[in-house]
Formats: sequence, structure tokens, C-alpha cells
Amino acid sequence: MPGSGKSSIGRRLSVRLGLPFLDADTEIEAAAGLPITEIFSRYGEPHFRDGERRVISRLLAGPPVVLATGGGAFVDPRTRAAIRDSGAISVWLRCRLPTLVRRVAGRDHRPMFLNAEPAEVLQRLMTARHPLYAEADLVINCTDESPETTTRRVQEALEGWTPPARLPVSLGERSYEIVVGEGLLERAGALLAPVLPARRVVVVTDGNVAPLHLPRLRSGLEEAGFATLAEIAVPPGEASKDFSRLQSVLEAMLAAGADRRTTVIALGGGVVGDLAGFAAAVAMRGMPFVQVPTTLLAQVDSSVGGKTGVNLPLGKNLVGAFHQPRIVLADMGTLRTLPPRELRAGYAEVAKHGLLSGETLWRWCERHGAALVAGDAAAQAHAVLESCRLKAAVVAGDEREESPEGGRALLNLGHTFGHALEAESGYGGALLHGEAVGVGLGLAASLSARLGQCSQELPGRVISHLQACGMPARIRDLPRPYSAAALMARMRKDKKARDGALRFVLLRGPGEAYTTGEVPAAMVESLLRDEGCEA
Repeated sequence: MPGSGKSSIGRRLSVRLGLPFLDADTEIEAAAGLPITEIFSRYGEPHFRDGERRVISRLLAGPPVVLATGGGAFVDPRTRAAIRDSGAISVWLRCRLPTLVRRVAGRDHRPMFLNAEPAEVLQRLMTARHPLYAEADLVINCTDESPETTTRRVQEALEGWTPPARLPVSLGERSYEIVVGEGLLERAGALLAPVLPARRVVVVTDGNVAPLHLPRLRSGLEEAGFATLAEIAVPPGEASKDFSRLQSVLEAMLAAGADRRTTVIALGGGVVGDLAGFAAAVAMRGMPFVQVPTTLLAQVDSSVGGKTGVNLPLGKNLVGAFHQPRIVLADMGTLRTLPPRELRAGYAEVAKHGLLSGETLWRWCERHGAALVAGDAAAQAHAVLESCRLKAAVVAGDEREESPEGGRALLNLGHTFGHALEAESGYGGALLHGEAVGVGLGLAASLSARLGQCSQELPGRVISHLQACGMPARIRDLPRPYSAAALMARMRKDKKARDGALRFVLLRGPGEAYTTGEVPAAMVESLLRDEGCEA
């Protein structure tokens, strides 16, 4: 803003960093051979903004500099995009109105202040510009402190800043990024604004997540000028993924005034993501959708790839749609609020990705899995990034799971068994999705060994590792009995079954998964009984 001190701070910062200092307005006047006031009066603001963007883009393409832009430059969406795409670090010097009023006193030569009350002009500019300035990478709250003090704080912020990791999911016009890092909820509006059609959202969350994370998300959206039309909290747990809850979410969204440019934000775990994503897919034939996963399971798996849906009494995810998000924000700080059981359950999907990826990631899991579930932040971040990297590549190659063999179907390793266990348990929380998948991984490895497809040692490695991470890894580890016949019936109704025949993802070894329908039912039933099922 005028009076924020961007030129004086910029000059001091350039000395500290040993970089040249440039002022965009000065560079524009040099390029045009005219003062900015004359460019405006002769050619108008659109012409000026176009030239300003080209000059700034040229400067950003050159050697590193400290660049002070004009206050209106960052308001132009194309200039913001050019700054963002260049890899530059953008810094907003945010001042309170009384501070700015004092600093612009006597600047009557500025056209914007001619015959006007400075406080009114500045307030109008702040209202218009602050939501756009909030997209800057760093926000420095400036006071009446000395310029040297502010410069030191800017330098410290630059030196301590770690940009979030960004992983692309390449799907043509439906491509998007997975953003992984700390503090993303507080910056949600800044991160979402460039990829959404309007600054208008509906948030779907659950009763456990809302008090933990909704205030920070709300604040991050408000800072970037987003209007939240509704905040819809559903009961936590798999039982919320049904038609009655879907209908209530749709009615609440539409009653709040949501339209086709309103974005549905899913704040929570896999249940919230599946439910909110399906609501976005079917409301008005499709609304924009954003995933903000707050559980390990959702961050490494369900938030990526666009699968959405609800359950039926017959089985899990039997009704749904492919509806890709516009962006995924995985804030690693949310994992620190997870109950230990939820964190362990989410780790099952990490182990699955290790088995799918190959010996390198699988051995990493064996070495670091126990530390991850104990709360090791570095291990958690590595697991999320590597899991998302694997899943993004698989989804890009087979978005709708149409490959006749392999492809995206491989991501269902352990899920044929796991979904059957979940359905038989009734989705009431007695058995979490990740716990069921963990047991399913052990069963898939054991079935692979019985078929002679993998080493006889692999099932023991899988089961021992999951147990070492504190997870149930065998049917006999679960708190209730299961019938082999009932599980077989569930698996025949699984959405991956073909013509009533069972289909499984099996292993020849880590990194060597394959799909098959050539598994004798009697062998599967024998395995289930050997693992502790009743007949």
C-alpha cells in the first residue's frame, strides 16, 4: 500500500542480501520514456497494467534482485500469476490504516490523493487490495518501528521460509496440484484463489474435525476475501457415507445459495472427502471441489485421484463418481491432533504404497513405520510425499480405472478383503478402514504365497511389520469373529468383481503387483478359515 515503505525497506533489504534493488515504477518509466502519470493520462490504466506486467516479467526472468512493485501491480491477476510462476518470493508489508495515514501525509502530489481525504482513499484501497495481497508468500505486519527493524524482520522471515512441496497430478484440463506442508490452513485462501472460479465456498467437515481445524481454515479464507456460505458438519465415522446424509448435505449447500461457481471444500478424513466430493459431483451437475485432508489416511490416499461416493448396506463405495479436485491441501500440522488409533490406521495405506512401489519404499516403511505412527513429523512428511507421488503417477495413467489389467486397480491391494471386513462390521467404527486394509494386506500377501507367486517370507514380513506398528494384522487379531462364508459373499458383491467372480490384487514381490480373477474360491475360503474365520 502507499506508505508501507516498500521502497525504503527494499533498498535496505538489498544491502543485507547483497542483491541489486529495482523499483518497478522507475523501470516502467525508463522503458516508456514517460512518467507514470503521463502514461495513465495518455493511454489509460489497462495499457499501463499490460506494460507493467511485461516489465515485471522481464525483471523476474533475469538475475536475482529485490524488486519493489507498484501497489496496484499485485492486484492484476496476470501479474500475480507471473510473479508466482517465476518462483519469486512475494512479500506483503501489511500496515494498519492509522500508520499509513501518518506516512502519506503531505503527499498531495499523488493523483489518488488530489482533492481527497487520505484516510478514505486508503480505506477504499485496503478493502479492494488486501484480499489480493493475501496471496503473497509472506505477510509481514508492520508497525511504527524503525525501517531497520522491519527490514530485519523481513530478512528473518525470508531465511526461515520453507515453501510447501507441490506435486502435479497430470490429467490434461483436469490437472491439479497436491500441496504438502505446514500451516496451509492459515493460508488456504491464498492457495485456493488462483485455481478457483470465485471466492465463494461451502465447507463440509465432521463433528470431530470442526473444533480442531475449522477456525484456522475460516480465518485463512477470510483473509483472502472468501465468502463462506455454509459450514456443514456431519457426524464422524463411516456411517455418514450414506444417501440420507448425502441428501442433507446437498440441501444445506443449495439452501445457503451455492451455485455452480461455488466451491465445495472437504475438511476432514476420507469419509468427509468422499461424501463432500460426491455432493460436489452431483449438485447442479458438477461444482468445483477442494480436498483439505486432515488424517494420514486421507492425505496419502483418498484425497488424491477424484474417487468420491457413498456406501450401501451391500458394500462400500458402490455408488459414486470420478470428480477431480481443483487442488489438495495436505497440512501436516493436522496430523498432530489425530488419535493414535487413527494415525496407525492411516499408516496401512502408506504400507500399501510401499508394497506397490518397490523394495526402496517398502524397506523405508520397515525402518521408519514405527517412528511415523509414534509421531515423527519428518517421517510423516516423507510418507505423504512419496505416497502422493506414487498415486499421482498411477492416476495420471489410468484416471477412471479402465485399464484391463494393472493400472489404477493396483491401488486396491488389500481392499477386496478389507472392504468385506468393513461391510461385515457394519461401518459403525468397530473396525476402521485402515485397520481393515492392514488385515487385507496380510491376507493378500498370504494368498499370493499360497499361489506360489511370491516368496514364502513375504507374508511374514508384511504381518510382522504391521504388528510392530501397533496394528491388527490378522483376522484373529480383530475383536469379533467373522464367518468365512459371509466374507466370501461380501467379496462377490465387491465393485471389482466381474460376473460374480472374485478379483484380487496380488504380489510377486514389492513393486510387482498384479490383478487376477484366476483364484480358486476354495483356496480363498481355506485361507480365511486358517486365519481365524469360522466356517
